[in-house]
Amino acid sequence: MRKLKNYLALFCILTISIYSFADVTIKSDVVYGHKDGLALIYDVIEPDNANGAAIVFMMSGGWFSRWTPAEFLSQRFEDMLEAGFTVIPVYHGSAPRYHVPDAYSDVSRAIRHIKLRAEQHSIDPDRIGVTGGSAGGHLSLMLGLDADMGDPNADDEVMRQDNLVAAVVAYFPPVDLRQLAGPGSWSERFPALNFDPDRAASISPILHADPDDPPTLLIHGDADGLVDIENSVIMHEEFQKKNVESQFITIPGGGHGFQGEDAQRADSARLEWFKKHLL
Repeated sequence: MRKLKNYLALFCILTISIYSFADVTIKSDVVYGHKDGLALIYDVIEPDNANGAAIVFMMSGGWFSRWTPAEFLSQRFEDMLEAGFTVIPVYHGSAPRYHVPDAYSDVSRAIRHIKLRAEQHSIDPDRIGVTGGSAGGHLSLMLGLDADMGDPNADDEVMRQDNLVAAVVAYFPPVDLRQLAGPGSWSERFPALNFDPDRAASISPILHADPDDPPTLLIHGDADGLVDIENSVIMHEEFQKKNVESQFITIPGGGHGFQGEDAQRADSARLEWFKKHLL
């Protein structure tokens, strides 16, 4: 009985912690496409104080896209929700079955679908930002740098929609996949990288910057042992060359995945960036 009481107490604590944030309305498992018979989905987490702007979060690490209950994500994104942003976690076809070009194709379609359904989601299609870390940072950069106006001749209404975004925040992103793609040590660890190296240039953000790109914030730790900070250094330099509004924040001693004060500093900077460019 004592064990049962302890479990019940723990359950109550967890329940309180999960719901101790701004009130939200959750629209789960919105289907934005299908692949090999599988549904591609995103969630819409709308705070009661919604300001009409949306932040799309790339649910991607190593280009693995693992489902997480939206209720838990509401706590993770508490700062953005309390500021009035609608948060939209997007899932893509995951490694090891799918590769980086597939993941980018998926999230690109997701942005089109979100914009096409903007009225249903109570958001302004011209005030959408994207963010993510590591592989999610890579995908966020690609969405910002490789957007288009859609194909007016497409049979699919989603593909007729543009996928332009208004602001980007990328945490510790890999920006040049040309040396990573194909069979080798990297793809053994990250199977999404095991694709034709000839396609790597098309999904390497470092090769896609131009003056029309949206304002972009890069945040990277100088002790990152997985994705070297040089990735953000050269990306920021490229933005400067192309006259793209950008900022680069270094987290001293920060590794791959921020914790504690490092996470607070990064998340605070991200929030301010989106406030500046989406409100």
